Amino acid sequence: MTSLEITPARPADVGLILELVQELADYEKEPDAARARPDQIHRALFGENPAAECVIARYDGEPAALALWFQNFSTWTGHAGLWLEDLFVRPAFRRNGIGRELLRYLARVAQERGYSRFEWSVLDWNQPAVDFYRSLGAEPMDQWTTFRLTGEALALLASEGG
Repeated sequence: MTSLEITPARPADVGLILELVQELADYEKEPDAARARPDQIHRALFGENPAAECVIARYDGEPAALALWFQNFSTWTGHAGLWLEDLFVRPAFRRNGIGRELLRYLARVAQERGYSRFEWSVLDWNQPAVDFYRSLGAEPMDQWTTFRLTGEALALLASEGG
């Protein structure tokens, strides 16, 4: 009989978290984009003012998946929300209900904390994920486009005021 255990990440899991994030970056065809260092992840998850939270799913005792999220806020509802930054299930563990259970876990977190939203993004080409999320009742926000400032553009805007 198989078992699934979802537990909050511990400081000792930082290496595993980075390993899973790298596997996610590889899957998303951005292997060089995952550059976080252990000290950064440790500070973000376990520091004095944690910026995010993380759970690890273990399937029959083996590290199989992670979900990493943080709180956001909606001025429209006046409530906090949950933003899922990373959800990754290792290929060998897919189709065992692990992704669904991680999302169920986070839905409970959102409800227990009184959050009005549970949101995430998915790459347009990742049709298996899109289909999976739709099967759960999640709806795409097709009318929204995500914008991002990084590197030189971020520095330029900050220094020149735009």
